[in-house]
Amino acid sequence: MREHNGFHVAVVGATGAVGQQMIQTLVKENFPIRELTLLSSARSAGKKVMIKGQEYTVQEAKPESFEGVEIALFSAGGSVSKELAPEAAKRGAIVVDNTSAFRMDENIPLVVPEVNEGDLHNHNGIIANPNCSTIQMVVALEPIRQKYGLKKIIVSTYQAVSGAGAAAVEELMEQTKSILNGETYEPSILPVKSDKNHYQIAFNAIPQIDKFQDNGYTYEEMKMINETKKIMHLPELHVSATCVRLPVAVGHSESVYFEIEEGNVSASEIKALLKDAPGVILQDDPENQVYPMPADCVGKNDVFVGRIRKDMDEDRGFHMWVVSDNLLKGAAWNSVQIAESLVKLGLVK
Repeated sequence: MREHNGFHVAVVGATGAVGQQMIQTLVKENFPIRELTLLSSARSAGKKVMIKGQEYTVQEAKPESFEGVEIALFSAGGSVSKELAPEAAKRGAIVVDNTSAFRMDENIPLVVPEVNEGDLHNHNGIIANPNCSTIQMVVALEPIRQKYGLKKIIVSTYQAVSGAGAAAVEELMEQTKSILNGETYEPSILPVKSDKNHYQIAFNAIPQIDKFQDNGYTYEEMKMINETKKIMHLPELHVSATCVRLPVAVGHSESVYFEIEEGNVSASEIKALLKDAPGVILQDDPENQVYPMPADCVGKNDVFVGRIRKDMDEDRGFHMWVVSDNLLKGAAWNSVQIAESLVKLGLVK
């Protein structure tokens, strides 16, 4: 058996927020690593990282960096992935890419292990990790889809600023201090660094994540819509999303309305289904004010679900509240889980 002495794993974007989480997650989950290569842009190359008492030097990511690498976890931005992921795959590595570069490519599987692990069998060297807000929603909905079918989803998100990177979290903290101290400040990152206007995020809610498209939806909203259909293999599914940024550092929350295909199903049946669902923790006891909150999910791999209730007017409609750590299940943990699935299914050469 090969995996006893482990695999040669590369992390691309090793100095970024998600890259750091990927490294910590690999260590925490005892992923079998024989050799670890940390890669980044030229700007961050040369930085030193301590892992389990051992010092690693981050190297500049180039095509030849992937010689001998078996699994490469990418989280360094779409342009880096587009350029280097095919180079890594060409050299025999299996790439798990955390950007949006390949998600909607019909030849590349888009995978959440609890939902569509089997799609990994169809990879051609690259596997896409979905958007953070999509991941937690489909983990919560998949057991319901399997048992009762799924016709429609309307989701409103309450997303943490860490989804926009470490600098956005810094901006939230600095702005909050400035406002509390009565000082002036100049927003420069949110909602979107490359967009024209920037707005205060402290004590505010911004109904824009990513840029707007001609149809009035943002790219983030369209990601949730398109990715959900692809992951669940349900092109006819009705999905609509409104994505909002809140002044929360870590942990995305979502209010999800969904309609199932079967009638006469009770909220307690949906709760019973989710109680034993993979990757889900049910926190649903309104009498004792028990429901998921982002402050409680930081550092945890699971997807937390609560506030499950039947719609008052639509017999097949239900509402629920879904919370997860966007840097873990939304990014690093799902990527490592995909790597674990690849090993389990015997797909790593």
